[in-house]
Amino acid sequence: MSNVNSTRRLWLIGGTTESAVIASAISCNISCLVSVTTVSARSLYPFTPNLQVWIGTLKPQELEEFLLLQNITAVLDASHPYAVEISLNAISATQKLKIPYLRYERPAIDDSSVINVASFDTLLSSDYLRSNRVLLTIGYRALPLFQPWQAKATLFARILPSAKSLDTALNSGFTADRLICMRPPISVALERSLWQQWGISLVVSKASGTAGGEDVKRLVAQQLNIPLILVDRPMVNYPQQTNDVTVALEFIKLNC
Repeated sequence: MSNVNSTRRLWLIGGTTESAVIASAISCNISCLVSVTTVSARSLYPFTPNLQVWIGTLKPQELEEFLLLQNITAVLDASHPYAVEISLNAISATQKLKIPYLRYERPAIDDSSVINVASFDTLLSSDYLRSNRVLLTIGYRALPLFQPWQAKATLFARILPSAKSLDTALNSGFTADRLICMRPPISVALERSLWQQWGISLVVSKASGTAGGEDVKRLVAQQLNIPLILVDRPMVNYPQQTNDVTVALEFIKLNC
């Protein structure tokens, strides 16, 4: 028998594996609306009466009305570390409506054996890529930034299996033989095999934590003695932030 209070509802900004863990933990007794941007991300979440998955994107001007119409009393932001726009918009809307907001972010990995760069601009203004066989595991949105480097390096990319990802990659100068479409998680053995198959000499990824496969890339880079460049997470001034699931669950319990 559910003990959901229908007047209190959580908005869980999702699309990540850690958001799925949280959704599973609360789905029996908390009314929760999870938002994701792709149909494929729906499969991350359980099918329960208390959990609704909303698929799509929200414009900044739509957020306040969305929060009110959905009867949201608290927001837990567990979006991807690089999904800055939705985080900033959610912070702004919740502050205006005085709705509690908490950012849950996967822990960063502390290791000095990789090369950290502050941004894609920093990377592309340097000479790291020149004459290298570079594997980009950065998502599809940043691929157009690398188009000027197609003539100065041999670029490969791993992207999600979606039409939008593939179209963006092809329009950014990547040929079909330098693309692979795969959905995480990716094993150490498969990661290593791909790097060896393509003769990769440099890998560029995001500092996305263990949930984003960063630990696997670090391990394979060490095994194959291949430099790994990580683009730092964007800096966002979150009102409240934690990387402790217990704290996130307490926040939900208190506000929903």
